[in-house]
Amino acid sequence: MAEQNHEILRVEHLKKFFTVPNGMLHAVDDISFTIDAGKTLGVVGESGCGKSTMGRAILRLHEPTDGKVYFDQKDIRALNDKQMKDMRRDMQIIFQDPFASLNPRMTVSEAIAAPLLVQKLFDRKDKEGIQKRVREIMDMVGLAGRLINTYPQECDGARRQRIGIARALALEPKFIVCDEPVSALDVSIQAQILNLMQDLQDNLGLTYLFITHDLSVVKYISDDILVMYLGQMVEKAPSDKLFKHPMHPYTQALLSAIPIPDPKVPMNRITMKGEITSPINPEKGCRFAKRCPYATDACRQQDMVLTEQEPGHFVTCLRVQRGEI
Repeated sequence: MAEQNHEILRVEHLKKFFTVPNGMLHAVDDISFTIDAGKTLGVVGESGCGKSTMGRAILRLHEPTDGKVYFDQKDIRALNDKQMKDMRRDMQIIFQDPFASLNPRMTVSEAIAAPLLVQKLFDRKDKEGIQKRVREIMDMVGLAGRLINTYPQECDGARRQRIGIARALALEPKFIVCDEPVSALDVSIQAQILNLMQDLQDNLGLTYLFITHDLSVVKYISDDILVMYLGQMVEKAPSDKLFKHPMHPYTQALLSAIPIPDPKVPMNRITMKGEITSPINPEKGCRFAKRCPYATDACRQQDMVLTEQEPGHFVTCLRVQRGEI
């Protein structure tokens, strides 16, 4: 098990911009947070808000535009290619689409063994040692041994995602970015994969950055939740606290959209109206202001600052900070 309350990841003012024909797209804009070892930080927000880009920027799959990322107190942006390759033993990713993230020409065994060979943990000639390690990992994630020589297209969605998880676990990492790992799966299969991931976390002391747009999933698996809107963090709090007392108007609107499985309980859904602010060369002010029912001129004229309203509960809303809502 990983040591609890030990900070394993620190992100400071992370930015990732992309040049597009109309200007600069602010995909991730000034994000800061920490994750303790053995914990799960859920990241939630609408599609296109920058969740996946942030996860990939942390791993340097996208090179950040600005900011710092410290993993085990090491600034990974300062590492050269060889040092970064070594660091990837401890930092892995589970991709969103198990149908697209696996090479159809590689068997299950070859897919799981690939990172072991890339990192030179085994000699290619040591086929017996490789097969033994592959079978250990397959057993760990609940893949039957008879699938070892099958191809991904011969497996269903649940097994494909288990292969993706096995591949991420092959190097015994400390930290895994889970990029919407269950969004492409049926609901019944989602529960299997989520339970598997929690069991692996408990047994191996893994730390997760869990990216999703499904609020029910993020509540189930996360210790803390970070809410993103158009590349920026608008709220961050412990999971229970966020669901009981959301402060930011955007978070309130998201939570109001969760279906209640009781026809007798009225749904007080908050409808977001108005135009979505463009992430390309965004203007000064709160990016949610055009859709916010509480927005004032002050919200549109000054950039929002993240402040701690309660212990562990951070929010960027100007009117919340002033105690007006």
